[in-house]
Amino acid sequence: MKRNIPIFRASVDNEELNQLKQVLDSKDFLSKVVELENKIEEFTGADYAIATATSTAALHLALSSIKLKRGDKIIMSVNSFVNLPEVVRHFDAEPIFVDINPDDMNIDLDKFEQVLKDNDSKKLRGAIITFVGGRTPDLDRLYDIVEKYGIILIEDCRSSLGVTYKGKMVGNLRADMTVFSTNPSISRYAVSRSGVIVTNNEEIANKAKLLRTHALTTTYDSYGNLDYLYDVVDIGHKYDLSELDAAYSVAQLKKTERFVKRRKYIAALYTKRLSDVKHIEIPSYTEDNIFTQFIIKVSRNRDAFARELKERGVATALHYIPLHLLSYYKNKYSIKITAFPNALNNYQQILSLPIYDSLTDEEANYVCDQIIDVASQWI
Repeated sequence: MKRNIPIFRASVDNEELNQLKQVLDSKDFLSKVVELENKIEEFTGADYAIATATSTAALHLALSSIKLKRGDKIIMSVNSFVNLPEVVRHFDAEPIFVDINPDDMNIDLDKFEQVLKDNDSKKLRGAIITFVGGRTPDLDRLYDIVEKYGIILIEDCRSSLGVTYKGKMVGNLRADMTVFSTNPSISRYAVSRSGVIVTNNEEIANKAKLLRTHALTTTYDSYGNLDYLYDVVDIGHKYDLSELDAAYSVAQLKKTERFVKRRKYIAALYTKRLSDVKHIEIPSYTEDNIFTQFIIKVSRNRDAFARELKERGVATALHYIPLHLLSYYKNKYSIKITAFPNALNNYQQILSLPIYDSLTDEEANYVCDQIIDVASQWI
């Protein structure tokens, strides 16, 4: 029987309802935003957490906090989601794309360091490094490189809340800032899109908190209402998080370890059933991988393969379409399609499968059944 399995489906139960009810029923102001920030600090071990409406808002706020200016440059993997270069371009600054390491699909650190050697300029301010699929790059080497060249490092862990590196929680290591999201999916109709910046830098944290809400300096009453006298001391944003979003995110955060455990279980199931399937390659994974995406490679005609799975009720996704193939960046910077061969070759084969806490064993096996059946008919 045909099923309908989305690429992501949120796990919601009484915990979320109880948290939302606390906000709606409260007679006295009870800040779930502050509670979420405190719990994120506790979870990651970082000194400061600044909650935002979305992870994209968090990235933009992070760049505002370091005073990114017109003409500045930020390095990133060409295999990243579009929100990375997008927030850079909103400053009229320039993204610098780097090819990937085909083994883990993260940024190629040799090429990353070469870009830094070739761009000895004060305009090269920093890097935003994406952890693809919840897998860390070689962080020891990454940290050493950015410290050697004196640039700012922002870890893009939007889809990697709970990821560790050599047993240590990412977000409290050697990056200047790490951006997380409480929702790992890219969904137009997400229940919540809360983002958060974590940092051990007090100056950056204070700047981000100031700019998060219009750079207002004022007092608030016990219900969070703005006092009748206020001042503005900088160009800020409206990126603060609503209490209801924060309440939902508090509930989701409590389940993070469960989510990671479940995804690892599903990843093991997929690996066991799909490892020897013709036309399908299962990339290598490390112990630290938390599988916010499970990415396979299809050796022939990936798009037709994905369409056939869709016909059978299995949704898939791409993580990611290389940035230089997207119309705006291709036209803006006149980048050749072949400029990043590893990313291009990777893109032509990758396919992300459904993997999340609410995916049942039966559904996961259905996904495998369909892939095996389609692959058996593939030419």
